[in-house]
Amino acid sequence: MIIRSATFIKSSASHEECPGPVKPEFGFIGRSNVGKSSLINMLAGRAGLAKISGQPGKTRTINHFLINDDWYIADLPGYGYAKVPVKMRLNWSREVEKYILERINLVSLFVLIDSRLRPQKSDLDFMEFLGVNQIPFARVFTKSDKLSVTLLEEGIMLYNSEMLKQWESLPATFISSSVTRRGRDEILGYIEESINKFSPDGLY
Repeated sequence: MIIRSATFIKSSASHEECPGPVKPEFGFIGRSNVGKSSLINMLAGRAGLAKISGQPGKTRTINHFLINDDWYIADLPGYGYAKVPVKMRLNWSREVEKYILERINLVSLFVLIDSRLRPQKSDLDFMEFLGVNQIPFARVFTKSDKLSVTLLEEGIMLYNSEMLKQWESLPATFISSSVTRRGRDEILGYIEESINKFSPDGLY
């Protein structure tokens, strides 16, 4: 897939404020500071499209970007560590859950996982929530440039082992690096293939 245009559309405090559900949409979510903004910028080929911050929990709204005037990227608030009041975190959690369960044009979620960390309960619990609710998703192991090939493979195998205790099969999986651009073609290919199966009413 060739990215011809990438435009910020709006930030929404709730799922009701999101753009009309008339185009295929792909959500990006993960623990705070997992590299969502960097991955989105790398995929879009637009540095600075999604704002990058060194402060975890900075994304506090659902941010929409229109790609090629054809489909949306939705940058969702992260889960896990964030130096914000508990009430605010709970509100984010409710709005993200409503978005995931009610957004009819959501084709797939990309769950970002920091490849440097051992399996995190928050990641495993979140993916289990998606599975129980039959929400299509793919895993993206980020920051792969920070590890040797051996350590990267070992980390992914640990996640696979943990998930296969509950899952019959594993979701689509990608390895990415915003530094080396690893995974860009594979993720965009997955998106293109998914869009080809999409219909406006969200059915396949």
